[in-house]
Amino acid sequence: MKYLFCLLVLLSSLCPVLAEDDASMLYLKNCSACHGLNMQGGNAQSLLDGQWLFAKDRTAILRAIRDGIVMLGMPAHNNLSTSQIGELADLILQKEKEHKDFPLKAELPPKSLLKTVQTSDYNLKVQQWVTGLKMPWAICFPDPVTVLITERPGKLRIVINGKLDPRPIANTPQVWAQGQGGLLDVNIDPDYAQNKWVYLSYSHKIKPKGKTLGMTRIVRGKIVDHQWTDQQVLFEAPHQFYSPTKHHYGSRIVFPPDGYLYFSTGDRGYQNQAQDITRPNGKIHRINRDGSIPKDNPFINTPNAIPSIFTFGNRNPQGLSVHPVTGKVWGAEHGPKGGDELNLIQKAGNYGWPEVTFGVNYNGTPITSFTTMKGMIDPVIHWTPSIAVCGIAFYNGSLFPQWANHLIVASLKDQDVRIVKMTDDKVTNQEIIIQKMGRVRDVGVSLDGAIYIVTNNPDRVLRLIPGTQQQSVD
Repeated sequence: MKYLFCLLVLLSSLCPVLAEDDASMLYLKNCSACHGLNMQGGNAQSLLDGQWLFAKDRTAILRAIRDGIVMLGMPAHNNLSTSQIGELADLILQKEKEHKDFPLKAELPPKSLLKTVQTSDYNLKVQQWVTGLKMPWAICFPDPVTVLITERPGKLRIVINGKLDPRPIANTPQVWAQGQGGLLDVNIDPDYAQNKWVYLSYSHKIKPKGKTLGMTRIVRGKIVDHQWTDQQVLFEAPHQFYSPTKHHYGSRIVFPPDGYLYFSTGDRGYQNQAQDITRPNGKIHRINRDGSIPKDNPFINTPNAIPSIFTFGNRNPQGLSVHPVTGKVWGAEHGPKGGDELNLIQKAGNYGWPEVTFGVNYNGTPITSFTTMKGMIDPVIHWTPSIAVCGIAFYNGSLFPQWANHLIVASLKDQDVRIVKMTDDKVTNQEIIIQKMGRVRDVGVSLDGAIYIVTNNPDRVLRLIPGTQQQSVD
């Protein structure tokens, strides 16, 4: 199917009329960024698995395409004609039936070695390290032999000496695993060797009057005898700020050397609320490791402000990392259609969303005419078209010294990993080092300096180490 899409893209440049009338091209232009090139799912759900939440027949599918589903972050496609919407619906139903008759299985290469990839600095040996996961979201490295991995449906997994324990950690928090929600980030305390604290972010749900609402929540606990114990809630937003939407949770957690805990929350689909400091969504927060509020937080004395807020005007920051030398916090956030951003996080900073952006609405209409504005912080770089930037990690290991203190960036949409080289808080170069091995959700650096790549579709973890072969990759 992906080859068909590539052919259609080529044809569209030669014959725009043909492309506009073709249902596959309509899907590529309007749906693939969220539902995946092959309808397998991505930021939005799969269209092939038969799990229809809001569109149980063709009429409902037509309505969903036309009007959108606000609570899931699906935009209205009122730029399409009635006939085009019908063609899209028929294509989706056709592909769903084909998938039921002949299900596509992700082909996983042998575990020992996928290939050797040549970059400008290194030959990389790409190993398939762990499989058997379900929608892995984040990875961290408590000690030289232990790795923790979250699965978005709600399980915390542990890998010992490169072997995935078949048993999930018991008694982890219940999550609202709908849309983009679930069990999200995992990180360890800077003093983990002494105190054993593990930190989780996830979509927490409440059910007032039977209606399910959710918001990002931060907890910490310990893993003892393969069980989650001693849980403490560090951040739980006031329940009046929970919402029925199922997207834009943000959810990364980092610990810079200033001793605080920083975490991100997405705008939850309410873009204007990112500018409102009386609301928790669309922000980066700073708290003490025990959940208390630092006395020098920028809005702690502002009436009605959420006291944990450190920055605002953030759309959906799914990447946070700390520079190994400067200790500065950097964030990467999803733009809409275009305008993914890399930002240097500054106290009380307003990062502009939705007043300024390089992106547009998913239906192509403008959000704002401004890409910069006085009093708002510009991104250090932006990716337009969007790459669907996700996890980021500064390289601080010994295996790849030429990448020391440079940023490893994950891409969901483009399915790549890139090295973003930086000098004095400025980006000097970017290079894609891994391509088309899956939607890259997170990246991390182990204590021995290897680079780990968490992918969805297929669900697995890859490991990059220095290669010995001089071999290019087609």
